[in-house]
Amino acid sequence: MSCYYAFNGDADGLCALQQLRLAAPRGIAPAAPVTLVTGVKRDIQLLRRIDAGPGDEVTVLDVSLDSNRADLLRLLDSGARVHYFDHHYAGDLPLHTGFTPHIDESPEVCTSLLVDRHLGGRYRAWAIVATFGDALAKVGHALASGFKADEVAILRQLGTYLNYNAYGETVADLHFDPADLAAQMLPFAEPLDFVRHSPAYAQLAAGYHSDMAQARQLAPIRQLPGATLMLLPDACWARRVTGVFANELRQAQPDHALAILSPKACGAFSVSVRVPNLSPVSAEAFCRTFDTGGGRKLAAGINHLPQADVERFIARFEERFGSGS
Repeated sequence: MSCYYAFNGDADGLCALQQLRLAAPRGIAPAAPVTLVTGVKRDIQLLRRIDAGPGDEVTVLDVSLDSNRADLLRLLDSGARVHYFDHHYAGDLPLHTGFTPHIDESPEVCTSLLVDRHLGGRYRAWAIVATFGDALAKVGHALASGFKADEVAILRQLGTYLNYNAYGETVADLHFDPADLAAQMLPFAEPLDFVRHSPAYAQLAAGYHSDMAQARQLAPIRQLPGATLMLLPDACWARRVTGVFANELRQAQPDHALAILSPKACGAFSVSVRVPNLSPVSAEAFCRTFDTGGGRKLAAGINHLPQADVERFIARFEERFGSGS
């Protein structure tokens, strides 16, 4: 029997994985050899990389079921059991005896909170880290009511840094391969101990502050009442800040929709979109009108936007979200 964990390389995926692995002595597959399958934030079709069969356990964390549907059905048909934790758009759920879904698309939920529910709050501090990384600060503060203010600030920083590490076109853009970062996190039942004792935290913090200092010098390429568009340069540091920079800008202008375009080596772009809480058009619904688009109500993206579609994207974004248009 083998145990596979397929997880998004961002804060939510890492913290969901951490909780389940800490609980492994009484978890899903206690004695099985473990294979980690992950990648950069936008590497979400992870199940295609798993070849599992009868008796094998596959746990999927924080990647869209709809984007992995064909390979999920393949694994189930092969005899593997699949446990699926996610909060992104899923579409119709398979009806199969080998499939156990933990899926909730509510906007105030992340995958680590679903794992927290499953485990009865046993490693809640890691779930709190994930909420901050996933831009659910209000939820994170509510869950962290028993912590001191300075401890909450550290948990928030850790979530931000873990999320920051996941953004890049390839793993070579990142400070840490998410699988390696997961291995460095695993010995720590408490995230505050990870912060105090792991050199990885200091490296992430230094990289984050250096990269964000450059990002904050950038100006929008288009700005309307209610809508802001940013274009990042073609550089590793810029690819790394895409997600955290989008979250920071959204917090600074919560009534604005935001799109950040980041160049890819192939000449296309990846896109991050954030929308206001009361937006009549969800970020996920908007992004899914483009190939490779998806995400959640308030935060979504497009993995591959061809150069030929950029002007169409900008026009549609401004039409949907620019209150002055």
